[in-house]
Amino acid sequence: MEVIPLMLPRKPSGRVVIIGAGKASARMAEAVESVWGPCEGIVITRYGYTRPLNSIKMVEAAHPTPDHQGVLGTQEILTLLETLGENDFVLGLISGGGSSLLCAPAEGLSLSDKQKVNRTLLSSGAPIGEMNVVRKHLSKVKGGQLGAASYPSNMLCLIISDVAGDNLSDIASGVTTGESSKAQDAKDIISKYNMDMPKVVETIFSKGSTVVPPTDNRVKNIIVSAPSKSLIAAKELALSQGFSVEFLGDALEGEAKSEGVRQANIALKIQSKLQAKDSPVILLSGGEYTVSIRSNGIGGPNAEFALAALVHLDEQPGIYLISCDTDGVDGAAEVAGAFVAPTTLNIARLKGINACEFLERNDSHSFFKEVGGQIVTGPTLTNVNDFRAFLIQPL
Repeated sequence: MEVIPLMLPRKPSGRVVIIGAGKASARMAEAVESVWGPCEGIVITRYGYTRPLNSIKMVEAAHPTPDHQGVLGTQEILTLLETLGENDFVLGLISGGGSSLLCAPAEGLSLSDKQKVNRTLLSSGAPIGEMNVVRKHLSKVKGGQLGAASYPSNMLCLIISDVAGDNLSDIASGVTTGESSKAQDAKDIISKYNMDMPKVVETIFSKGSTVVPPTDNRVKNIIVSAPSKSLIAAKELALSQGFSVEFLGDALEGEAKSEGVRQANIALKIQSKLQAKDSPVILLSGGEYTVSIRSNGIGGPNAEFALAALVHLDEQPGIYLISCDTDGVDGAAEVAGAFVAPTTLNIARLKGINACEFLERNDSHSFFKEVGGQIVTGPTLTNVNDFRAFLIQPL
């Protein structure tokens, strides 16, 4: 993680504590130790995303649905912060996934309740910003509360963004940034998407919220890496290899299925204008799509996007697609995403598989496993949101 050493100040004198959470937090901590040497601290990362740290304690926990290890690790962090004074310094290391890994349910909310809330949010089809509003008002650490817990020490938080628009309050549910929404806003979002929440949620909201307004000047947040940077790098690489590039943006949101159709149409339109002598075109986009789950299939937003595009393209020659999450996990599956080629539907047909049926039951990962279209990277130890690229060749 070359960017972390470049963003670190000189190690402060006195007591220094490292805390962090996210899919990249262990790798970030490893980079800090390479510069500052042994450090006191705790970071929480997803199972399988560990790194060989020297002195910073590493806790593994579940993502995207939190578990008991996440609760214990979060409490350890809060207990550590309670020992700090005004002359001490906290370095926070936050990346995508931190919202699930930093788990401290609001008073009265059990872990099982919290797990149900998380599953309901993930299947609701709500965009990440609205999901996070609900999460913040049901937590003791989100919505700036972790930053407030570091009082009276000063805190620098280095953040890897995995959200559309790089909104600090959405990355890991804004654990070190203030929150302006109210409990009523969370209630309205639950009602808007007709979410079936545990009964205790209503009781918790009726008591108000413990989120922290955005007024804490002791906490400095810096985004060190973001989706836009990864897409710019991809664009530059494509141009250097002789491709033309069309860029749809790095902050796209919406329903994965409908967006797959929309972008497939854009790809078809681009191809229709290409001449035989023209360079192939790469159509790039980033952001984070959602899936409204209506069945019990195994899928994720990237694979569902790819499957919807595949069905719509209907074996169109000369158009290929890759759609992946940069952390190596699409949804809850240990699969980064999927690859589509003009031959993919024919492979499915030869196997007796109906792509439309898999799409209807949100079973995109199962489909691409059957046709050999899964992309499996394993843990990438970073997380800068989703990456999608169509390769469009002239006919």
